[in-house]
Amino acid sequence: METLHSTILGKGQPLLILHGFLGMSDNWKTLGVKFAENYQVHLIDQRNHGRSFKTDEFDLELLVEDLHSYIKNHKLHNVNLLGHSMGGKVAMLFAITYPNLVHKLIIADISPRAYKPHHQQILEALNAVNFQIQNTRKKVGEVLRIYIKDEGILQFLLKNVYWKNKEELAYRFNLSSLTENYPEVGEALPSFTEFTGETLFLKGEKSDYITENDEPLIKAHFENAQIITVKNAGHWLHAENPTQFYNEVVRFLNN
Repeated sequence: METLHSTILGKGQPLLILHGFLGMSDNWKTLGVKFAENYQVHLIDQRNHGRSFKTDEFDLELLVEDLHSYIKNHKLHNVNLLGHSMGGKVAMLFAITYPNLVHKLIIADISPRAYKPHHQQILEALNAVNFQIQNTRKKVGEVLRIYIKDEGILQFLLKNVYWKNKEELAYRFNLSSLTENYPEVGEALPSFTEFTGETLFLKGEKSDYITENDEPLIKAHFENAQIITVKNAGHWLHAENPTQFYNEVVRFLNN
């Protein structure tokens, strides 16, 4: 079985970080370096993302098994697990599947409920790029801008564009598989499943991914959950308010 690509920083108890849909471990580099002052941080590229392997198959269960193999290969135990968005879905499902491997769980701006597909426009934009014609980063950006008006999202996506060889640009993620399997990403956590370990949910103040209506469901699956709001931040709370995000995570882990 192929193993996930990761960057490992620092020493101490393992803190594994899982990025969101269309993201990669590099998105967490700055915070990862800070966390590495006290923990052994594993910045992981999930399957079909970043520098990890690419496959046609893609769903949350597979991502959980990839993570399980990664933890076994690296001989880790008692891990702290932090996941954002899709990575949070994987982290929740992992914790209920392998509770004895997880010390503390941190979920960034996602709840256990099902989410309707809502990245269609982004996927349409990415699929509109033809790297034979859009052969500079500037030209790729121009095509994406037709569909995507939010500059932050645009820059986030452009981070995934790299030189496959001297002549040709490509995406780091496996766009065809992610487009095909996209509905899998928003699946709900299976009913009547629980993780009794300590859990922290961080929600962006300006985000609607975790609402008050989600709190009973969170408590049903995670009885030892705290839910904390990160101020002045939307769904990208770790990038928009990294100071509070960092402080809340460290406070929770040290407690």
